[in-house]
Amino acid sequence: MTIFLQLAYSGVALGMIYAVIAFGYQLTYATSETLNFGQGDALMLGGLVGLTLVGMGVSYWLMIPLVCIFGMAQGAVVERVAVRPAIQARSEFGWIMATIALGIIFRNTAENIWGRDALHFPSPVSETPFSVLGANILPMELLVVAGALLIMGAIELFNRTSIYGKAVVATSGDRDAAGLMGINTKLVITFSYALSSLTAAFAGVLVAPLTLTGASMGAVLGLKAFAVAIVGGLNSGLGAIVGGLLLGVIETTTGFYLSTGYKDVPGLILLLLVLTVRPAGLFGKTAIKKV
Repeated sequence: MTIFLQLAYSGVALGMIYAVIAFGYQLTYATSETLNFGQGDALMLGGLVGLTLVGMGVSYWLMIPLVCIFGMAQGAVVERVAVRPAIQARSEFGWIMATIALGIIFRNTAENIWGRDALHFPSPVSETPFSVLGANILPMELLVVAGALLIMGAIELFNRTSIYGKAVVATSGDRDAAGLMGINTKLVITFSYALSSLTAAFAGVLVAPLTLTGASMGAVLGLKAFAVAIVGGLNSGLGAIVGGLLLGVIETTTGFYLSTGYKDVPGLILLLLVLTVRPAGLFGKTAIKKV
């Protein structure tokens, strides 16, 4: 039982990272019905920029808002360069290849700047674990869970209470109607991409102290987070959290009880089952389009 609790604690921390990235996918899908398939690379850039700032003497806590600002700028560039031209050209799949291509460019740039070797990111809190119900928890794992919930809650609060957030909500509900009401939907879509990359960059500096930081750190995380977004539902924040926790715990337990070579299999099976039974995701809503 103690071993299972230990695996579950680690799975919850990993799952919340998946949830934050999946939440970013939802932000862009809501306003433009497009996804940034370079989301994992936004996480990677956030981690590496954060490591550079910490190496320059900037404290971890001051580094976080600076990385978030960097993430917003990077997301705005992705929307302007890769997504907007595809939307304007009414290209159904152009944005897919464009975001993937831009992600590869970011990854190659990171390799040339920081190298291909994995780098150690110093932990901002004690690395001494403490016991809960007989199993050990790292303070950084608690910080990951708290930080993930904080960033998702802050964005939800912003969308519900601020005038800019309400413009995002209006565009999410009906982009054409929002445009007729005087809302600059192009700017809203850019903003949603900025917020999406902000969440990914933030996730990067959260997960970096628990792993090694490098140019390839975001590829697998971004792909698995996409699976989480599909499992939970592309229009449900709660679905992102539940899906992330499910995948995180399943991965850690499978890797221990079976083999690390099989740890990705149960998550993929879960994805296939959900797509078969509930194509819109566990908490997603099926949209009916009038033609």
